[in-house]
Amino acid sequence: MSKSLLEQLRQMTVVVADTGDINAIESFKPRDATTNPSLITAAAQMPQYQSIVDETLLKARQEVGSQAEAQTVVSRAIDQLAVAFGLRILSIIPGRVSTEVDARLSYDTEATVAKARYLIEQYKAAGADPSRVLIKIASTWEGIRAAEILEKEGIHCNLTLLFGLHQAIACAEAGVKLISPFVGRILDWYKKNTGRESYPPAEDPGVLSVTQIYNYFRKFGFQTEVMGASFRNIGEIIELAGCDLLTISPALLTELQNTEGELVRKLDPEKARSLDIPRLVIDKATFDQMHSENRMAAEKLEEGIQGFSKALVALENLLTERLHKLEGNREIVTHAAQDVFRVYDLDGDGFITREEWMGADRVFDALDANQDGKITPEEMLVGLGAAVYLKR
Repeated sequence: MSKSLLEQLRQMTVVVADTGDINAIESFKPRDATTNPSLITAAAQMPQYQSIVDETLLKARQEVGSQAEAQTVVSRAIDQLAVAFGLRILSIIPGRVSTEVDARLSYDTEATVAKARYLIEQYKAAGADPSRVLIKIASTWEGIRAAEILEKEGIHCNLTLLFGLHQAIACAEAGVKLISPFVGRILDWYKKNTGRESYPPAEDPGVLSVTQIYNYFRKFGFQTEVMGASFRNIGEIIELAGCDLLTISPALLTELQNTEGELVRKLDPEKARSLDIPRLVIDKATFDQMHSENRMAAEKLEEGIQGFSKALVALENLLTERLHKLEGNREIVTHAAQDVFRVYDLDGDGFITREEWMGADRVFDALDANQDGKITPEEMLVGLGAAVYLKR
């Protein structure tokens, strides 16, 4: 009996579910899972998770006091909500969960370290094994330095928004546990900037980038794990079979599960060690120079930080709305969904495109009800469970 591509992939690569939806995680049973504010935002709108959201908000209110402003309560609640979802995920999977540091701290080493320590303490207080938690940090020079400090303290990190070899090598030299190079976003950039509509999977710029990073790490014996992320199609995944880990959306996991055929291992540590690859040492000057010369990496890193930051703003707005409802503040009329829409509609044309969104792709797909590549205000309201506010 032939095996699915997903079954075969699991024999050579650790499969990670890229979702905040606990039902999806239970269905696909990955070893590890990863999440971020945009995924939590989507999950928090699902009826089955409302109790988690409400309990977390009320707990945060109790901790900061009845006189504290809603913004203070929500800020506390977001960290606790990330941990709450992380704990629920850890109860399902055998491996690790990645929990993201506020992307707005991406250029602040000290603040990133402090936030990471706080998140780990929250996990410890809940009885979780901290070795099963990866702190997710953007791959800026400052973020990498924060990860170096945390790794020395035994707090393992997942460096995200990684688009260039210079970022990857800097992470490896800092002793980072895991990196998440973004395959699909690299492809998006090249399609936009070259005018090409598509690339064969073997020539996909994102695939080539991850392949280069993987081979470099294995060639020089770095222990940092490589986890390909942000896939646009299963062709990219097939070309990276053998990578240490791949984080895959539920939609693509389903496609892999329903597809049969022989899966050939493309990335192999033994083959990598035989390659002729020059060794580089990345200090700050070299990092800055390589980053400035790599327009794709520079643009996508900044765009990603902005996107993750916007996702956090969206979550803050929605939780503020929810808190007002829980506390019965009917005189405070807010418009969370409308505010979220304005945050993302950069050109003010009344639509949010995928490029403007810059958050998690699966959240965009969920909100884009008619799948036309644009989110309307109505789709935003319905998708975020806020249609009731149209009646106010």
